[in-house]
Amino acid sequence: MASCCFSSSATNSRSIYSSASILQRIQQQHVIVSVASPGLQYNKFSLRSNSNSPSFPLAAASQDGAISTTVTSIENDIPLKKVRDTKISVAPPEESKGITPFDLNKDKSSVTITVVGASGDLAKKKIFPALFALYYEDCLPEHFTIFGYARSKMTDAELREMVSKTLTCRIDKRANCGEKMEQFLKRCFYHSGQYDSEANFAELDKKLKEHEAGTIANRLFYLSIPPNIFINAVKSASTSASSANGWTRVIVEKPFGRDSESSAALTTALKQYLEEDQIFRIDHYLGKELVENLSVLRFSNLIFEPLWSRQFIRNVQLIFSEDFGTEGRGGYFDNYGIVRDIMQNHLLQILALFAMETPVSLDAEDIRNEKVKVLRSMRPIQLDDVVIGQYKSHTRGGVNYPAYTDDKTVPHNSLTPTFAAAALFIDNARWDGVPFLMKAGKALHDRRTEIRVQFRHVPGNLYKRNFGTDLDHETNELVIRVQPDEAIYLKINNKVPGLGMRLDRSNLNLLYSTRYSGEIPDAYERLLLDAVEGERRLFIRSDELDAAWSLFTPVLKDLEDKKTVPEYYPYGSRGPVGAHYLAAKYKVRWGDFAGDQ
Repeated sequence: MASCCFSSSATNSRSIYSSASILQRIQQQHVIVSVASPGLQYNKFSLRSNSNSPSFPLAAASQDGAISTTVTSIENDIPLKKVRDTKISVAPPEESKGITPFDLNKDKSSVTITVVGASGDLAKKKIFPALFALYYEDCLPEHFTIFGYARSKMTDAELREMVSKTLTCRIDKRANCGEKMEQFLKRCFYHSGQYDSEANFAELDKKLKEHEAGTIANRLFYLSIPPNIFINAVKSASTSASSANGWTRVIVEKPFGRDSESSAALTTALKQYLEEDQIFRIDHYLGKELVENLSVLRFSNLIFEPLWSRQFIRNVQLIFSEDFGTEGRGGYFDNYGIVRDIMQNHLLQILALFAMETPVSLDAEDIRNEKVKVLRSMRPIQLDDVVIGQYKSHTRGGVNYPAYTDDKTVPHNSLTPTFAAAALFIDNARWDGVPFLMKAGKALHDRRTEIRVQFRHVPGNLYKRNFGTDLDHETNELVIRVQPDEAIYLKINNKVPGLGMRLDRSNLNLLYSTRYSGEIPDAYERLLLDAVEGERRLFIRSDELDAAWSLFTPVLKDLEDKKTVPEYYPYGSRGPVGAHYLAAKYKVRWGDFAGDQ
């Protein structure tokens, strides 16, 4: 989890040191300072005292509490628009170590998080629990307030009662849990209003100002509402409830449209009221621990980076499966289907992170630039490289499992796919010819999300005859299990102890639950913290969204125009047989059929 820079005990390199000590040092010498973008990034700048002046100019304190003065860029020319959400901190000299860090203006800024759609399932099950977890870990600012906003009539006490039912403490941190919950709930308030009412948002603004009095007010709006009312809510919030003297940011939940046209229209409408750097398009899969670890695994381990190309990788598989059906969400799901719901966003974002070139830095824009290059390099998806399916009823162990169309919210003649598999290709020098196989489905035999990297056969393998006819056992495979039971393991071949020459396929395994004692944070915790800090690395930029929809819109249009009938598969099975033929077409076997769990 990201380090919590708002913690009173934090002593990392973002710490703000004694103003007297800093000014004394600036007067005496050329000081290098770091511009810390919210998150983990730093850019060096130079501060110089004017030796001809009798005294050093007075340094001004920024809203974040950092000392600011005239800076001259020595490494990066960063426009004001990019720096306005950053803090400048001075790296302390050796003599200053041990000084208690403090924030010059810690009492003069506040953050208010407004959950729009507070009475919905997402808010109750994910957003409020994630905010409490951040509070429990001391990751939220000292002065923060949470407001729920929805059409439902509710008092502050009723909101707190509703929220309290969903809060839990870390398994490994239960000290003062009840006390922490009570303190957290005291910071939660509610305002009822219509999503398209500027007057109702103006009333909300008055309440927010009461809690922000005398501070630099920063505001974060989380739109946990259906996409058809995004624009109305954004217009009302932007017009009537934006911060007058701090930043205003808006988190937008998927789906971001149904195709290229509707997505572009949504982006255009949002940008009538917000700047691009105010819009945080959230894909919660990008906040998952193993997805976050993907770039670390590749770029900080020498053994992997040289192998990460067509020379050594035979295919890459991105697999998403759920062992349950729509479970009452059929009305929403039938309008989108599995391709839009999972493949076009979650799996494609993971693919882009996996396949991107080494970014210039870990800066959000550098990473997102590389992801966009991958998406723009992808070959148009052919209809022949896509298989769709829909689950049907099935009886197993005396239990009858319903078909997708048995859901009362789904039309009885629906052709919406609940399963899809596709072969994608990246036409660039690194990945030319390597099939990236995607598979996503509901009501399958198990629940998992994983990335499987199958390497090529060893040229002239001396032990080839020991593998028999199953040549897949000859190859190595790297598996990154995103969920559940997070793990990274590498399949290798080794000799079974004994006098004979018998080979075995074994796993070099990093199982997170065994290696790390702490509970893995929920993805929403990481993403909410990043949004508060202004870190955009794990959020989707508008040109990324355009490139993703450009890839999937044509094939979706073909499937719908031709009214392609999905292949039916039994509830709880491994999916349509057609998915196996698709893999076989590229001489691949799905890795999740090998029996490893």
